[in-house]
Amino acid sequence: MPPATKIARVEELLEQLETLPDPAVRETATEVAQALLDLYGEGLERIVDVLAENDDGTLAGALSEDELVSHLLLLHGLHPVPVQERVRGALRGVLPYLESHGGNVQLLGVEQGVVHLRLEGSCSGCPSSSMTLKLAIEDAIFKAAPDVEEVRAEGAVESPPAGGGGLLQIECPTALRGGGAAV
Repeated sequence: MPPATKIARVEELLEQLETLPDPAVRETATEVAQALLDLYGEGLERIVDVLAENDDGTLAGALSEDELVSHLLLLHGLHPVPVQERVRGALRGVLPYLESHGGNVQLLGVEQGVVHLRLEGSCSGCPSSSMTLKLAIEDAIFKAAPDVEEVRAEGAVESPPAGGGGLLQIECPTALRGGGAAV
């Protein structure tokens, strides 16, 4: 079972706990879940401490690239790679795709869970392609940094709704098109 499916299942079970009709049972079940979370979190913290003392960063980096391990590290506030670096890596990964569509992106910063970007270029003014580019950027960021809550992009302008589903369009002066990587 993929890590995302396991994570979703845990979240689903926790939501079911909240709906238990008996308050005493609900409280006990919630306490058990929290105690297990604390126990495993402390164990994970000890593992990370041992790694930090005995690793040049290679092993810690490899472990943090694993989707499930990365999620656990984030859950317990132990991820060794700062959020801004994870976002920057995600943008580097999606940059060839963006460039192939005449687009570019620049990371302006990450503050309180919000990633600030500047989108540049477009796919010849095609709104649906612009939306695809934006979604590719967001997907890459949320996968690399699930602790990010929101992505805000300068240069992304909502176009008028057509049939009720508003699309996001990346607009850019002609002079900015065709520039190199700005990540």
